[in-house]
Amino acid sequence: MKFSLVIGRIPTVNISTFDLNLLRVLDALLRERNVSRAAERLSLSQPAVSNALNRLRELLGDPLLVRVGRSMQPTPRALALEGPIRTALAQIEQSLVAGEAFDPARSRQRFSIAVTDYVELICMTRLLERLAVLAPGVQIAISHLSPSLPAEALDKGELDLVLGRFQGIPPRFASRRWMSETLRLTARCDHPLLQGQPDLEGFLRLRHLWVHGGQTKGMVDLWLAERGLSRQILYTTPNYLQAAHIVAGSDLVAVLPTQLAHYFARLLPLELHELPFAVGPFHLDVVSVQARERDAALQWLLGQILELGEPG
Repeated sequence: MKFSLVIGRIPTVNISTFDLNLLRVLDALLRERNVSRAAERLSLSQPAVSNALNRLRELLGDPLLVRVGRSMQPTPRALALEGPIRTALAQIEQSLVAGEAFDPARSRQRFSIAVTDYVELICMTRLLERLAVLAPGVQIAISHLSPSLPAEALDKGELDLVLGRFQGIPPRFASRRWMSETLRLTARCDHPLLQGQPDLEGFLRLRHLWVHGGQTKGMVDLWLAERGLSRQILYTTPNYLQAAHIVAGSDLVAVLPTQLAHYFARLLPLELHELPFAVGPFHLDVVSVQARERDAALQWLLGQILELGEPG
């Protein structure tokens, strides 16, 4: 089987005699920045990885990784090669596995997924329940999701899936609608200013906590600003879990996603109210790399997640 691989400007390198296993080693070293961890990732001995790195340095005429203190830092040449090598290896892997059957019951695959703490709370427990029955050996590694799409981590294969709310997803990614969500006003039981359903004036008299999620303004504040209004935000946090506990123990109120608000109301002394105005729903998507549309294992996991987002 012959491969044609372009990985940047590599003078005097004959690709027909180049050992592609060396590229796997370089990819692992660039991910880990450590010979021992790279060896563990590749299931090789540390001397074998060190020898491969020396061969790469000789072939490419560059040190590639240099020791700085206790870590190894890539040279500019190595950084220029990192993306093309990772893309090429991913394409080769996908070509080899395309069409292969995936047996979830026997799989020991590890998937990396980026989510907010909100999505983790409402989705991951149910996903793990499914996996315990259908794919008990499958592993899930969760990363914290920033407000913007982690495109680089998806491109590099550091993430398999991302679940969140995004604008302007580039066409190299596959995006599927996972769930639509509304908002609820959440307050502690017997809140002194909430005797029944609040009107807009009553809503503005309340003292608010806002879960910002890295945003400068949320849906509620945008709606209010369009009408020349604002609310009293006395506390901001990036964390939904802490927000619910603070609201349950104070006179602050919070506008939370409906499913999350119901989740916390079952655990804490909280009551939920309709907003006195309509801001509409927001939507959550599952995003992956287009090139992995034929990855049977990833598509199976994606199907399980999509089913969890269906109303029912």
